[in-house]
Amino acid sequence: MKNHTSDLVDRLERCKVINTKWVYKVKYKFDGSLDKYKARLMAKGFAQVEGFDYQDTFTPMARLTTICIVLALAA
Repeated sequence: MKNHTSDLVDRLERCKVINTKWVYKVKYKFDGSLDKYKARLMAKGFAQVEGFDYQDTFTPMARLTTICIVLALAA
């Protein structure tokens, strides 16, 4: 919202809100020292009913190496 990456919209009456939870992970380097902290927001989708709450699901995912290869081939 602050950096204009998402929009806050009103909830439709026929839709229910899906709960979320934060998942935290600590990444370590090869030698065992701390590398970085990672966090992601997960939707608790198991509360949904197919056909009522959603029709299809789609999650766009790509590895950085895949994107680099595609860009290198396109160049």
